[in-house]
Amino acid sequence: MFKFNEKTNLLERGEFVYPLQDVKEPNLYKTLYTYDEVPKIAFNYRIVPMDVPKEIWITDTTFRDGQQSREPYTTQQIVDIYKMLNRLGGPKGLIRQSEFFIYTKNDQDAVYKCLELGYEAPEVTTWIRATKEDFELVKSIGIKETGILVSCSDYHIFEKMKSTRSKIIDKYIKIISQCLEMGIRPRCHFEDITRADFYGFVVPFAIKLRELSKESGVPIKIRACDTMGYGVSIPGTVMPRSVPGIIYGLHHHAFIPSNLLEWHGHNDFYRAVNNATTAWLYGCSGVNASLFGIGERTGNTPLEAMVMEYAQLRGTLDGMDTTVITELAEYYEKEIGYEIPPMTPFVGKNFNLTRAGIHADGILKNEEIYNIFNTEKLLNRPVKVAVSKTSGLAGIAHWLSTHYKDKKFGKRDKITRAIKAWVDYQFDNGRVTAIGDDELEKIADRLLGGDREYAQKLLQLADKQDKK
Repeated sequence: MFKFNEKTNLLERGEFVYPLQDVKEPNLYKTLYTYDEVPKIAFNYRIVPMDVPKEIWITDTTFRDGQQSREPYTTQQIVDIYKMLNRLGGPKGLIRQSEFFIYTKNDQDAVYKCLELGYEAPEVTTWIRATKEDFELVKSIGIKETGILVSCSDYHIFEKMKSTRSKIIDKYIKIISQCLEMGIRPRCHFEDITRADFYGFVVPFAIKLRELSKESGVPIKIRACDTMGYGVSIPGTVMPRSVPGIIYGLHHHAFIPSNLLEWHGHNDFYRAVNNATTAWLYGCSGVNASLFGIGERTGNTPLEAMVMEYAQLRGTLDGMDTTVITELAEYYEKEIGYEIPPMTPFVGKNFNLTRAGIHADGILKNEEIYNIFNTEKLLNRPVKVAVSKTSGLAGIAHWLSTHYKDKKFGKRDKITRAIKAWVDYQFDNGRVTAIGDDELEKIADRLLGGDREYAQKLLQLADKQDKK
């Protein structure tokens, strides 16, 4: 049977038969995942088309997956972060949802306080164990949607749960039906999808969920979980590692609408951001992320990265307030005591800081030469220069101009030359660390305050250094 696709304006095959393959032995993809070797990326050159949804958005797992790798947040910390996520998402609510644990009093108190704020976005959702008692707890709190774990690889079905594909599907359908009976929208977390038999289990299971959704009249979401970070965004790679193949297959073979598809990836192979962006490009509306990528093992997709990916793909932030990203980073470090690695893009202390004098010279002439974008406008983070033995006159002039904004300093200014002489003297006498802002401020304040004798002494030192 063929159908006319109004989006592509082409006839396409409309029916695919993917029955459940109830195998006796697990398919563990040992040719790809040889445990004693690095996993392999293999190619079959099958290319699927990009199919970007009309709307794309971000969902948050800071309070769920993000809490699985660190000490729990306090109730107040959760509320504070949730408020900032609301502001970051902007008036269009592009951070669509946030998922919470509800097992401790602390978590439940946080959920109640966040619900009391009355925000449309992020919508408060949960992640629970698949039991009637947990469904009743979700219902009693007044939450409309919950995540349910439905592991889909044979590693989990056979090795962990000691079951079979047919039995586990029956169990999952029964659990999801209970959720529907309680009046709660299910979000099914297809755990370990990048090691699952895609056409033998994933697609047949997704089709059953689509049919159940149609019968009940309740939308059932599917979250494709790259639990181990095995996903690959490169076109033409074999299943089940291919992110384009997974999203295309769920959308075109199981007929799951884009708005009911979500990607959740981990960063074990440094692919979390690329894979999440690829999921958007091939038909998935939602990507799940956590602040600063905090999560299990190597972490999740960083939420702030997907804000920037959205802006790059759409050509607009659509109202998202990126200055909140800096507020969140400062909150984590000052209020929570979490140390963000200094090289972290957008939020690390060094992300828009340069130490090399030749770079500082370029920034002094035009900061666009070495700064990725207007970080002062978009992140409330002006470009900075750290003063070290390689900073040179340009680096010091930029440092002065940044810290004393009422005037501009050049490489030939006396105060610039004087401070450079002091800096060079430090390193000539064995110093190996960068000069701190507080140290430089003391020297600069003394010179700007009119200490002529001190200035003359440093300038004489500069003249001696120039002659060497």
